[in-house]
Amino acid sequence: MNPLRCAALLVFCNTVLMVCNAEARNDRPIIGVLAQEYQSSGKSYIAASYVKLLESAGARVVPIRISQSEEEYEQLFNSLNGVLFPGGGVNLSSSGYAKAASVFYRLALKANDQGDFFPVWGTCLGFEELTYLTSGELILTATNTSNVSLPLDFMPDAKDSRLFKNVPEDVLKALATEPITVNSHHWSVSVKSFYMNDKLRNFYRVLTTNKVNLEFISTMEARKNFHRFSSMEEETKALIYNYNPVFTGKVSSFEQMYIFVSAS
Repeated sequence: MNPLRCAALLVFCNTVLMVCNAEARNDRPIIGVLAQEYQSSGKSYIAASYVKLLESAGARVVPIRISQSEEEYEQLFNSLNGVLFPGGGVNLSSSGYAKAASVFYRLALKANDQGDFFPVWGTCLGFEELTYLTSGELILTATNTSNVSLPLDFMPDAKDSRLFKNVPEDVLKALATEPITVNSHHWSVSVKSFYMNDKLRNFYRVLTTNKVNLEFISTMEARKNFHRFSSMEEETKALIYNYNPVFTGKVSSFEQMYIFVSAS
């Protein structure tokens, strides 16, 4: 399969609202962001815009490097308060991004089943990856959705969802009536393909759709944690702020990237 460009807006998996007890509550949450291969160079990258997104919500960021061992990923998982699968353009089944995502997806399912709440958020390529990990199938459909801004078509019960229930009414109205959600992808999960797949239909709840040449899923959510690093030294060493973002706008759709050299 050829590398895929970004697809549909985002997926909201579990919840970004983490409820903790008084003793264990972490008021300085740390979110992992998954890296991906960079131009077949033996390097990997994280777009700086995703780091800024999380920072704007009050979180700090740790990069999840590709080509690490499962033991390293599990240790990191137990130190993080959530993970973001960002957009980009790599293979959904064989890339280092896909392999790391599958480990964190499996660990998140296990943790949540045991009551150890761990949120996973997927945007664009991350949306695609989560649909693949849940269904085991590549079900994307080509759409005319590159650099297109659209209003969201809300499902009847979307306002009761964890994602939208606390959003102010004027913001919901703007999202529903104004073209303010950006689409920068060539592939989407069509509404038809979603509802024909039992695994997707039973695991995710569709919140919004959009329509261009066909109707596609733009947001969906799935059916809280006490993780932390073992020491401040380990935490400080892991943070993405040990790296410097570089300007890559001339060769990429992302203005800035954090670029990592492969450990091997």
